[in-house]
Amino acid sequence: MKNNLLKVALAQISPVWLNKEKTIQKIEKSILDASKENCELIVFGEALLPGYPFWISITNGAEWNSKTQKEIHAHYVRNSITIEKGELDSICKLAKDNKIAIYLGIMERAQNRGGHSIYASLVYINEEGEIKSVHRKLQPTFDERLTWAPGDGNGLQVHPLKEFTLGGLNCWENWMPLPRTALYGLGENLHIAVWPGSDYNTKDITRFIARESRSFVISVSSLMAKTDFPKDIPHYDKIVKDAPEVLANGGSCIASPDGEWLVEPVLHKEGLIIETLDFNRVLEERQNFDVVGHYSRPDVTKLHINRERQSTVSYED
Repeated sequence: MKNNLLKVALAQISPVWLNKEKTIQKIEKSILDASKENCELIVFGEALLPGYPFWISITNGAEWNSKTQKEIHAHYVRNSITIEKGELDSICKLAKDNKIAIYLGIMERAQNRGGHSIYASLVYINEEGEIKSVHRKLQPTFDERLTWAPGDGNGLQVHPLKEFTLGGLNCWENWMPLPRTALYGLGENLHIAVWPGSDYNTKDITRFIARESRSFVISVSSLMAKTDFPKDIPHYDKIVKDAPEVLANGGSCIASPDGEWLVEPVLHKEGLIIETLDFNRVLEERQNFDVVGHYSRPDVTKLHINRERQSTVSYED
């Protein structure tokens, strides 16, 4: 395939909720399926591994000192991913073996923050199987703050893939103009937006970012139905009691650099959404607008970014 063309797969799947081992197996199957279609990039939704904390909004998650909330949270942490312990190694090996790059939404149990708090992290694995960035969501949204910790700017990075320059953000970070600008300034022209799953989120902002940045924008969401809650999770009966039949309907989609749909939001359909992107479309649309290039005024407005990985403790040794 020509260097200006990139074949991408959007993996709109459900997790095996709060079971990291079985969810990894589903992720690996999607990677293999995408590689059989000669895809060069595959993207998964926010917090897919091991799943989004849907229980919070339907079990009174803000109740103080609740034994129920503590026990579900502990189970969530146990099923989150410690990268330093090699828990993504099998996925990295698949990336290398199949020459496919991966954006994967995980719950990260960060060792450099003590190992007990978790972060909604977007991991980029290149086609050589190397983890090149881990972006911890800057600001958990609303009830997410009851179980997720706020991240830092270390993962505001971009990556080359053929003629494209890729960058990504988690969910409502995509509504934050300054993190978007941070990626634009690094040369991003293929923006990855990952979501827990809803066309409510993806149907407007995907096209807006494409039109603002004159980049391709890939939004990938997960799926989740009431029937997807495993019966062996803590407090299963309380979780399903008030759960809606559909918690995440998908909505994965792709917008072109002119802000028009290449793939409209796909609802209630599990599997791979495959499309080929042409980098020439980026160059065409930058002719009349380039948000950090010829249509910017850095002498008037400029953004300062702190990309230091934050930690409570630093060691001299």
